[in-house]
Amino acid sequence: MKSVDELTRRLEEDPRNAEYTRRDIPPVYQLHKEARILIIGQAPGKKVEESLIPFNDKSGEKLMDWMGIDRDTFYSERIAIMPMDFYFPGKSASGSGDKPPRKFIAQEYHQEILAYMDQIQLTIIIGKYAMDYYLGKDAKRNLTETVRAYQEYLPKYFPIVHPSPLNFRWQGKNPWFMKEVVPVLRRRVAEILGE
Repeated sequence: MKSVDELTRRLEEDPRNAEYTRRDIPPVYQLHKEARILIIGQAPGKKVEESLIPFNDKSGEKLMDWMGIDRDTFYSERIAIMPMDFYFPGKSASGSGDKPPRKFIAQEYHQEILAYMDQIQLTIIIGKYAMDYYLGKDAKRNLTETVRAYQEYLPKYFPIVHPSPLNFRWQGKNPWFMKEVVPVLRRRVAEILGE
């Protein structure tokens, strides 16, 4: 990968993304060569697809809070955002959520992006799709156990639950996340960003 523009062009020319390119929807990510922290989530939602700004929704507001940073820092060159799919995959058949990210994006594009962003000190892994892909056999039996065991993946990875408002039940059942995990995440982010 020579540049982000070159990657964007290749993604837009990929026939598997033709539906999006036809509608003038570019891939949604935030990639910077000098980024220190990388966020890997699942895929842009409908609202993000409309604004073309990653995490430009309630989930993003909560994620910024969990990280202990403001919007300017979140959208600065120090933070990179590389979802498992760079496009909104559509609503699930039941309509209760989004379709899973398409697998080929991570399989065919992620490694070259990671090689390009060679100053990453922490990768925040959000949700089951990203955990399954990046933690593989090291992931625990389920998402909750993986998040609870976050210290096992440091200093490289920091797995967290998705900050979606739809996860309020999970957060209600797992108060340890806000009490024990989020303060460590904030501290680690502050250390890396020098704040």
